[in-house]
Amino acid sequence: MSRFSKEKLKNPSMLGINSKSYQSLFNLACIIEQRKTIVSMSSLSETHKMLHRTCREFSEAELKPIASKTDQEKIFPKKQIKKMGELGLMAICIPQDVGGTGLDCMSYAIATEEISRCCASSGTIMAVHNMYLNVINYFGNEKQKEEFIRPFVDGENIGSFSISEPGSGSDASAVKTKAIKKDSLYYINGTKAWCTNGYESKAAVVFASTDPSKKHKGISAFLVKKNFPGFSVGKKENKSGIRGTSTCNLIFENCPVPEENILGELGKGFNYAMKVLDGGRIGIAAQACGIAQASLELAIDYANKRTAFGTPISKMQTIQNKIADMALKLESARLLTWRAASLKDMNKPHTKEAAMAKLAASEVATFNAHQCIQILGGMGYVSDMPAERYYRDARITEIYEGTSEIQKIVIAANILKEYE
Repeated sequence: MSRFSKEKLKNPSMLGINSKSYQSLFNLACIIEQRKTIVSMSSLSETHKMLHRTCREFSEAELKPIASKTDQEKIFPKKQIKKMGELGLMAICIPQDVGGTGLDCMSYAIATEEISRCCASSGTIMAVHNMYLNVINYFGNEKQKEEFIRPFVDGENIGSFSISEPGSGSDASAVKTKAIKKDSLYYINGTKAWCTNGYESKAAVVFASTDPSKKHKGISAFLVKKNFPGFSVGKKENKSGIRGTSTCNLIFENCPVPEENILGELGKGFNYAMKVLDGGRIGIAAQACGIAQASLELAIDYANKRTAFGTPISKMQTIQNKIADMALKLESARLLTWRAASLKDMNKPHTKEAAMAKLAASEVATFNAHQCIQILGGMGYVSDMPAERYYRDARITEIYEGTSEIQKIVIAANILKEYE
C-alpha cells in the first residue's frame, strides 16, 4: 500500500473518491499486500536447504528400500519412524523447551515432501503425529505439554488426532460422540472413524460434544490415553494406499477422562480443530508434492532407458509433453504449498492458501502418478515398479484433511469474503 499514505486512507475525500469506492480500493490494496509473500526456492534459508539435503539422504537410505514391503505387507515402519524421531522430524514445529525441534512450518513442508517422496506411509504417520502435537502445543497448558508432548517427541511414542465419525466426515461439526460430566470426570461414549495411527498411538486428541444443543459450539477436545478404561480400537481398515499406516475406529464406552484433560476451553474444540486442519492441509499438500515428485523422477528415468523404434522414448514429443505437464503442475503446487507455509510462519491468515495448496498438490499427485503409469506402460501396472503404488497413495490426498470439493468451498468462501 505504498502508493497511498495512511492519512489518505483514513480520509477517502483526500483521494477524491466516495466511501464505497474507497472501501473497495482499500480491500484490493490489502489483498495485493498479502500476495507479496509468495516464496521462491532462492529465498530458502541455509537451514531449510540443509534440512532438505538431510531428509533426502535419509529417505533414500532408510525409506526407499523398505517402501514396497511396507506397502505390500502393511507393515508399520517402527524402526524408521524412530530414526525420524532422532532426526527431530516427529516434533519439527514443537518448541525446544518441551523437547521439540523448534523449526517452522516451512521446515515441516520441506521435510514432509522429502519423506513422502520415498514412502508416503511414513509421511502420513509423521504428518498426523505432528498434528497431534501441534494442537496440544497451541492450546494445552504446561502440565498437559509435559505429559502429552514431551514423551512423544522422539518417535518412540505415537499420537493421533480424531475428529471424524462414521456419520460425520466432511461435516466436522456433526459430532455425535458425547462427553458427559460426573463429578470431576467426563465419560465419553461414541465412535471416532478413520483414525490414522490409531493402533500404534499411545494417546489421542479426541473431539466430543459436551453440549449437543450448541452444535459445533458445544464440541470440546480431550486428551485421552490408550490405557484408559472403556477405550478400545476397531479393526484395521484394508486401504488401497498408504498401507503402512493403521487406520481404524476409536471406540469409547463410558471412558472416564479427568476434567484436567480438557484441552483448552470447554466448547472450543471445533475452533481448535479448524486451526490445526489449516496447518494439516499444508502437510498433506507437501506429502502430495512428494508423491508427484517421485512419479516425475520415475517417469523420466524410465523414458531415458526405454527405447522404441530405435530411440529412447524421452525423445518422443508425446512423452516430452507429458513430462512438461507433470513438471509444470508440480512446481506450481509446490510454490502454493510454500506460500501457505510462509504465511503461517508470519502468523498471517492462511486458510485459503492452505486449501489452495492442498487442492492443487493432491490433484497433481494423482495426475503425475497417472501419467507415470502411462509412460511406463505395462510396467507401470505391476508391483515390480512403484508407479502403481504412487497412484494408490496419491488418491487419499484428495480425500483426507477435507476432500477436493470441500477445499473449493473453503477457497471460494474466503475469496468472496475478501471482495465484499
